[in-house]
Amino acid sequence: MVDFSLWDILRNLLLAARWTVALSLMAFVGGGLLGLALLALRLTRRPWAERAVAVYVQLFQGTPLLMQLFLAYFGLALLGINVPAFVAAGAALTLYGSAFLSEIWRGCVNAIPKGQWEAADSLALSFSEKLRHVIGPQALRIAIAPTVGFSVQIIKGTALASVIGFIELTKAGTMITNTTFRPFTVYACVALLYFVLCWPLSAWSRRLERKLARVH
Repeated sequence: MVDFSLWDILRNLLLAARWTVALSLMAFVGGGLLGLALLALRLTRRPWAERAVAVYVQLFQGTPLLMQLFLAYFGLALLGINVPAFVAAGAALTLYGSAFLSEIWRGCVNAIPKGQWEAADSLALSFSEKLRHVIGPQALRIAIAPTVGFSVQIIKGTALASVIGFIELTKAGTMITNTTFRPFTVYACVALLYFVLCWPLSAWSRRLERKLARVH
């Protein structure tokens, strides 16, 4: 057993937390961009596009994230494609996040009154102009709070990347526990760091929801 002080434990966990933040940012930014593309496809009202996006969303929402991580890492390895654990985890979380974000944003767009679409039609705006000038700004206001809320789920979801060997906060906690044999202390510190990462976002999301409720 290695004699780690509390500061030693926290210092090592903080180093690993950097990778949790990096993976969360990669997943959220990548998932957001892909989610926007999926939303745009769905809003074109082309039957084939709507069906394809619906299948994509159901696939990633209907299967466990853990399984998606396994397939991204070990599945590609079986095909002879060896990718780093960080890349595999980032890809899996990006696909997972895009499915949920596209649905969140689709709900926000659908919440815009039909009269707004009709007003945009009366101005002879193109599809992209309708989204950019009329529908988009209104939907964005509704989407901020649930989007920020979902970012918390992304951060917590990065913990599952430990199963494919990626050393983020949870994996680092397990490794330190195996060295120090102090599971309560180590995992209490891990939980504290997740709280520090997630609580500001959760608080901001609740604040935005209350603010929007007052506006409406």
